[in-house]
Amino acid sequence: MKIVYFDCFSGASGDMILGALIDAGFNQEELSEELKKLGINNYELRSKKVLRSAITGTKFDVSIKESATNDEHHKRRTLKDISRLINESSLSESVKRDSIRIFENLANAEAKVHNTLPEEVHFHEVGAIDSIIDIVGSVVAIHGLKIENIYFSPIRTGTGFVKCHHGQFPIPAPATVELLKGHHVIGTNIQRELTTPTGAAILTTLGINVEMCPEISLLQTGYGAGSYEIPQIPNLLRVMIGETITVSEQDEVWMVET
Repeated sequence: MKIVYFDCFSGASGDMILGALIDAGFNQEELSEELKKLGINNYELRSKKVLRSAITGTKFDVSIKESATNDEHHKRRTLKDISRLINESSLSESVKRDSIRIFENLANAEAKVHNTLPEEVHFHEVGAIDSIIDIVGSVVAIHGLKIENIYFSPIRTGTGFVKCHHGQFPIPAPATVELLKGHHVIGTNIQRELTTPTGAAILTTLGINVEMCPEISLLQTGYGAGSYEIPQIPNLLRVMIGETITVSEQDEVWMVET
């Protein structure tokens, strides 16, 4: 069985997850072709090798074209809008299903934070083009790499405040905290948003939280880079892809002598 283990020693975000999967070998041209099925225009996918604490990783970005209006980039979409966008695409049914599950969990977390119903949540940052690409793209890459099971390590979070549509939010963001309920979280004094709602939603929806990497025959590794250089730790998300090790069956023979 082929599995992936996300080593979240510096948290996780949507672009770091996708960057790590590309770094581990998923083809960006294939990613681009699959994402065209969403029917979203006015963006370009970019990835480049960068150094974080002298370790090489892939920085993935969604660049919005100048022809796209600011209103489109930050368009307020409901869960129904995003589900329709995904369901009306020609993506595979398994990619559609997992992508919508992630958005549903995000909507539930946001609804809890803002004391409303999931169907009434308006996605702002998450509803923007780049966040839709991060989520659907991550699912496309996981399926494209033929991953059967997903695991992730204890997740580190930062501290301080982050600017959101609603104003200044504490780090980790309230939606991130809701999504991480029931999982092993490690707080740090790093003044950065190490784990974003998008990153938390992808991992907690699709993956299983474990204390260490399962026993595997390691095939591929990759590093997804965060946007900033952080002095305290490498701002990277590591993925390890491999096959689970199975013990071969043995026949047991009883010999009776007299």
